[in-house]
Amino acid sequence: MKPTLVLKMGQQLTMTPQLQQAIRLLQLSSLDLQQEVQEALEANPMLEMADDGDDDFTASASETASNGNGDEDITATALPEPVTLEALDHSHGEEEGNWNEQIPSELSVDTNWEDIYQTSASSLPSNNDDDWDFTSRTSSGETLQSHLEWQVNLLPLSETDYQIAVALIDGINADGYLEETLEDIQASLDPELGVELDEIEMVLHRIQQLEPVGVGARNLSECLHLQLCQLPDDTPMLEQAKRVVRDYLELLGSRDFAQLMRRTRLKEDQLRQVIELIQSLNPRPGGEIASGDAEYVIPDVIVRRDHNSWIVELNQEAAPRVRVNTHYAALVKRADSSEDNTYLRNHLQEARWFIKSLQSRNETLLKVATQIVEHQRGFLEHGEVAMKPLVLADIAEAVGMHESTISRVTTQKYMHTPRGIYELKYFFSSHVSGDSGEVSSTAIRALIKKLVAEENPKKPLSDSKIAGLLEEQGIQVARRTIAKYRESLNIASSSERKRLV
Repeated sequence: MKPTLVLKMGQQLTMTPQLQQAIRLLQLSSLDLQQEVQEALEANPMLEMADDGDDDFTASASETASNGNGDEDITATALPEPVTLEALDHSHGEEEGNWNEQIPSELSVDTNWEDIYQTSASSLPSNNDDDWDFTSRTSSGETLQSHLEWQVNLLPLSETDYQIAVALIDGINADGYLEETLEDIQASLDPELGVELDEIEMVLHRIQQLEPVGVGARNLSECLHLQLCQLPDDTPMLEQAKRVVRDYLELLGSRDFAQLMRRTRLKEDQLRQVIELIQSLNPRPGGEIASGDAEYVIPDVIVRRDHNSWIVELNQEAAPRVRVNTHYAALVKRADSSEDNTYLRNHLQEARWFIKSLQSRNETLLKVATQIVEHQRGFLEHGEVAMKPLVLADIAEAVGMHESTISRVTTQKYMHTPRGIYELKYFFSSHVSGDSGEVSSTAIRALIKKLVAEENPKKPLSDSKIAGLLEEQGIQVARRTIAKYRESLNIASSSERKRLV
């Protein structure tokens, strides 16, 4: 076949490196954004952090940069003005393309962002980093294993017993239970030591006397029994509680109190005391030891009430303020094509685009957060029971953006409200039909939680009964849906919630 030329027409979406970077900045959390800004500052000499007290840096930087390059452009980030819901503009004529048009389609540089931003943020503080936390960046959280090993080092153990103790500690999980069998521990030790099972059992008993109380148990019964053994001898109903956790723990777990009283020959008042004593114990003793590094949540949006209005604003502490370095920008010459001038001009263009991306991110985040607050005023004023159904499409339609953009904005972004700090995704939920309209699944969960809290502990509400009570309020919810919501709230079934009191 002879080669021929064929002309075809079609549409193709091309994402420039600049647009890709803008989308990536949009979905970053506040902590990740700070690291991204730090990397940009290290890679681009045209960028610098703005001083907190410098309120007029935007105008001065813009004037200097304009004189150097001849193009009027944004050269410093600035937070958008707070939004008061009473004065909110409900015009929804903005299209998705307007947000994209804020970013230039292409920069006149022959580079990719991957070629520039490859450095990683330093763990050392910068000159302007007043909030640098030495402890959180240099220390590691204490684990259960390190806590036990520290105590073992204080015990007068032989070298062989010490190796056995280390092997046992390695087999203890985060809850404090020994997952490995004694035979497995024996097989993991050096055969030349000639360790017998009874010697491993003896060392295990030594470990079971360490803190936290109950650690090293092989099952729940042993864990509770270890904790009871370390209580004072004059503790009321102590021996009866030991007998229950040792021989009748299954009956206690199934709430078969009648059978339990027959087996133990305890009266109802005595059994109540035994149960209260057992409930005071910790079934997961390993959880008392904190593990891992501390994690902090920095809210991106702050919502506060001013008389009858709700004010939505970005958190100034979480939004970095970056500007063009006026000194370097003044060195750019318009007609000079030297290597040094080209280097400065390219980085100046990159800096302007990066700053514009940050401003676009701030404006989009504020716009989406404002719409969320407007939809969920009932939650802010009355709590979860007043949460309204909300999906991504509702906010996307309100702000004139695509659902994928709303998904990026609401991921790993947090809102500080008078009721607490919530991820933006928390305010989105499915709906259930009711007589008075659609009801949010979050509101239904809150109603279930309220009904269970007010129930008679001797006769807890079943899932069918809860469904009937909700139906009386005009909310049609299937029993299996009630069970699903109840399990998501970590609420036990009615049989497991039954109590003597």
